Order: sequence, then C-alpha cells, then structure tokens
Amino acid sequence: MSDAWPEGVARHVLARADSTNAEALRLAPGLSGPAWVMAREQFAGRGRRGRDWVMPAGNFAGTLVVRPQGGALAAAQLSFVAALALYDALGDACGPSVRLAIKWPNDVLLNGGKVAGILLESAGSGPGVQAIAVGIGVNLAAAPDAAAVEPGATPPVSVLGETGHVVDPEDFLDLLAPAFARWQAQLDIYGFAPIRNAWLARAARLGEPITARTGATESHGIFEGIDDSGALILRGPAGRQVIPAADVYFGA
Repeated sequence: MSDAWPEGVARHVLARADSTNAEALRLAPGLSGPAWVMAREQFAGRGRRGRDWVMPAGNFAGTLVVRPQGGALAAAQLSFVAALALYDALGDACGPSVRLAIKWPNDVLLNGGKVAGILLESAGSGPGVQAIAVGIGVNLAAAPDAAAVEPGATPPVSVLGETGHVVDPEDFLDLLAPAFARWQAQLDIYGFAPIRNAWLARAARLGEPITARTGATESHGIFEGIDDSGALILRGPAGRQVIPAADVYFGA
C-alpha cells in the first residue's frame, strides 16, 4: 500500500508527450510548487548522454519538477533520492521475494537486470537554474530488446517479465511520489549523509570489481563506495580514484 499523495505536490497525467522531462520543464514557469508529470505514451524519451529511452506501452515515464534548493551539488543529490524512492516503490509493487539493487550512477536493478533509469535535466544554468526535472523511466510491462544495448551493458528486464505482476503506470506513480517525498525530507532535514548510507546499503557490486568508462577512458578496480558528493570511489592498480561521472560495467 502507498502512503497518501504528498501534500503540496501537483499531479499531471498526460495521454501522450514527447518527453516527460521536456513537458515538465515547459510547465515549470507556471508552477507554484513541485509537480509530477506522467505520460502514458512517450515518443521522444531520452536517457543519459543523449541516448534514446525506448518506452513500450504499459511502461512508466514520469518526471518530478522542482525549484532548485542550493547549487548544482544539491541538485545532483536528487538522483540518489530518486534511486532510493524507486527501490522502495518497486519493492512495494513486486513483493518481498525480488532482488533489487541500485547501480551507480542512476539505474535500478531487478533480479540483476536494468529495470529503471533516472535522468536529471535543468532549465537555465549555474546560479540561474530555474527548475530541475528528475526524470524516471521504469520497464513495468516490457523491456527493450537486449540486442539493442551496447556490449557489456546490464541487460534490460521488466517487472512483468521477472515477477508476473501487472502494474499500471498511474498506480506506480502512487507508490513512487510518496517514497520520493519521504527520502527528500531526509535530505532536506539531515543532509546527504543518511541518503548516502541508505544508498550504499542497497548498492550493486559494492566491494567487487567494476569498470568505469568515460568516453574512451576506462578505469578498472574495486567499487569502494561513493563520497560525500556522490562520486564513485574506485580502488585500482594505481590507487584510489574518485570519479564524478562515468558509465559503469560489471566485471574488471
């Protein structure tokens, strides 16, 4: 069961949108507070680094748009809030028998496969940032073809395929929005430390070998955790590295 819808948060459910992030940022100037924007059909979704985000019918595409509180670091920490909220919402939707984990920097895994992704985008830049869009895509009903993902990437899975549960996207929003509000309250009251600790407790492959790839550069080592900014800590042959942005692949 979900908690009540968070107080003071608007809700917009659309039949169709190009991208819920784009729609949320278009709505942002006229909003008096935070708002969720969900689309039952999304035809131009985006993932990290400009990749397409494919959305078969029945999957979840939603965005929370908020006014920035603090600088760029505070905004980036919302991706960790989103990951924890997704973990909780998926646990509620799938039941206690499934294996969930969070993969740095912004994926959620179900039984070892990628079931959800997070993309933060903003309107404006630097001190002039007007709104932050926290975009979330979840493979509720179907996953993209595994052959379409790049070699070495985590294979996609769906909630239906892994658990047999049919979850309506709007019902999933009812689970996700309260979970996000709970974790954001933790961040607002206590800072990033409890968010970091909770994230690490759910992290995939912590203490195991991974590869972090940024463009043509690859770093191999043991995933030791994340620092106070959320950057990846990797222990490799050359010692300890702190990596603020990369794609992570499992295995050394």
